[in-house]
Amino acid sequence: MVIRRWGPVGLVRFRADRRVTYRGAVVAPHPLLDLPGVPALRERVEKRLLAAVESDDPTMTEMASHLVKAGGKRLRPVLAALASATGPGAAGSETAGGGPSGAGREVGGGGAGRDVGDVGEAVSDDAVTGGVACELVHVGSLHHDDVIDEASTRHGVESVNTRWGNLRAILSGDFLLARASELAASLGTEVATLLAATIGRLCEGEVRELQVAYQVDRAEADYVAAIEGKTAALYSTACRIGGLVAGFPRHHVDALTGFGLHYGMAFQVVDDVLDVVATADELGKPAGHDMAEGIYNLPVLRTMPGPDGDELRGLLGAPLDPQARARALELVRRGDGVAQSIAEARRYVDAADHALDPLPPSPACDALGAAARHLLAGVAP
Repeated sequence: MVIRRWGPVGLVRFRADRRVTYRGAVVAPHPLLDLPGVPALRERVEKRLLAAVESDDPTMTEMASHLVKAGGKRLRPVLAALASATGPGAAGSETAGGGPSGAGREVGGGGAGRDVGDVGEAVSDDAVTGGVACELVHVGSLHHDDVIDEASTRHGVESVNTRWGNLRAILSGDFLLARASELAASLGTEVATLLAATIGRLCEGEVRELQVAYQVDRAEADYVAAIEGKTAALYSTACRIGGLVAGFPRHHVDALTGFGLHYGMAFQVVDDVLDVVATADELGKPAGHDMAEGIYNLPVLRTMPGPDGDELRGLLGAPLDPQARARALELVRRGDGVAQSIAEARRYVDAADHALDPLPPSPACDALGAAARHLLAGVAP
């Protein structure tokens, strides 16, 4: 039996003997990025991002734009934009002359005849602005994360702290958070308050992780709370902002918020799986980086109760030398923790998909559901 997992950087194979091999040469296309209208939408996002990071100080502009220019999928702005286009009357929806209701949320052939349409047509400048605000929070947090982790690279380029030093990396990260707050304020009090609260939750999630560093008895509930704060909250906020700026009813906005939360939870669990099953070359960082840093994520926690749990506990609890790291990775990879974590991610994906059920049929709603399912695309027993 082989279980295949398309991840952000390639294809993971889980074999029946529980050993894990990883092939990063093949990259799965993301279902959102080539939809009609989305490439043009991403161009709008990029232009708005670059405008937002400009400063009167050339050095600040260079630092603030460094990781922005390094690229990325811009999932948070795209999700915010698509969330804003999930209302009735969107291009290709039933009320706009599309196919019948009940056609299902499928992209690329599963829409029962409903024209996907140009999902970017219904996206306002306010929705782009809100998504860009979320992306700026994300990029600013990367500036700070790389200082904490002493990272030397990010997105294939030098990290900001490596190139300009820790102090400037922190200050430029603060600048990005400030610019995000400006953009949010331009969209009204509710959006500004929401983004400020989200930044607070992100910080709380990171602190929660730092407080349990090297604790082998870390509770799974603590892990769940941490990833909800540090990752899922921002995805949830991006989707909520999309609904707010579109003026949707509260129940519609709440459904989008729930989708984003569950999407973000699944995203982080999958990312934590990849941290232990992929190689250093494929990840762009040492495999098991979080584990070596004392951050014991779901695959590790789920391995603890298994037959190798005692040995794994004996290795963890302190910084790992290369030999101990290799052995710890071997134990996690051959145990049940990885498969159990993928099953948990699947539950979050299902919850994200079901969160969209109350919404009217639309191409944007189809695309959101496809994005959630993509996190687990290619997983088969």
